[in-house]
Amino acid sequence: MHVQFCSIVPPYLLRRLAQQDAPGYSTAASAARKALGHVESFQAARAQAVPAHPPGLRDVKPEPVQRAVYDAASEETLPGRLVRDEGGPATGDAAADEAYDGLGHTHRLYADAFGRDSVDGRSLKLDATVHFGKLYDNAFWNGSQMVFGDGDGDVFQRFTKSLSVIGHELAHGVTQYSAGLAYRNQAGALNESMSDVFGALVEQFVKNQSAAEASWLIGEGLFTSKVQGLALRSMKAPGTAYDDDVLGKDPQPDSMDSYVRTSADNGGVHINSGIPNRAFYLVAEALGGYAWEAPGRIWYETLTSGSLPAAATFPVFARATVRAAADLFGAQSREHDAVGAAWETVKVKV
Repeated sequence: MHVQFCSIVPPYLLRRLAQQDAPGYSTAASAARKALGHVESFQAARAQAVPAHPPGLRDVKPEPVQRAVYDAASEETLPGRLVRDEGGPATGDAAADEAYDGLGHTHRLYADAFGRDSVDGRSLKLDATVHFGKLYDNAFWNGSQMVFGDGDGDVFQRFTKSLSVIGHELAHGVTQYSAGLAYRNQAGALNESMSDVFGALVEQFVKNQSAAEASWLIGEGLFTSKVQGLALRSMKAPGTAYDDDVLGKDPQPDSMDSYVRTSADNGGVHINSGIPNRAFYLVAEALGGYAWEAPGRIWYETLTSGSLPAAATFPVFARATVRAAADLFGAQSREHDAVGAAWETVKVKV
């Protein structure tokens, strides 16, 4: 199995921040350069598909969650010192307790909404390390555990503050153990999008929010008050999450009309994910109610059915969601129609 390194902050944002020489941003620029170097050191390793477990694992009855949170104490050695194990009392350290709670919330979404037994479908213990590195501007899934930095304090706050970030990174594990989508080009953008979808669903599930009530923001609350922006990404309106003098404007396209062709970031996996993200939001908006129900089931079925190729393109994935909607709800259903209409809106041919 190839090591999977999937981080929440897009390299294009880190690159922009790393080049800053504006007064008051020297610490953030230095932190961004370090985080960017860390991401780029893993680029080649993470581009490969990971062998998936057979879809029959979806039939396993979920076991109770097992969690462990470790403290790296500003070092970069994993996992660090154990500070909270399953059932243990709160530590009083906000990052450790937020990580612990976020792991539990994510496990509960998969168990209750989709009948999945942890990230791998086999009761995988959920491990997380907090306080990774000095002023580390990222959070990532490394193929076996979650890792959270504390942020630089100027642009980014601690990365455990956002439940959608925790849900996003753990969803990379679900993808790793199911479809094994390659982390490159459109398959990589789908990999990122699946994480945004389930990251948003974890947050909505915990808050008991309907599709209409939800913010559909990924990484809300990560930015400090110095930043003109709400979050890293918006699923409802890709390209609008931030517009800041230092960070620039959110570059995500919201349809294939603005698809970004690039060799950077493994073929634009963090940029072009905006297109399938918006498709999911449009399905949820059209159907109303809770997005983890019909829309979430359709996307989860597509991801875990065993029929999605590792190098899936947007059209291949779109057709798979249409088939899943027909299988789950019928070819004449409003669910089926909503999925087809969403892909048409974002200009992906089904």
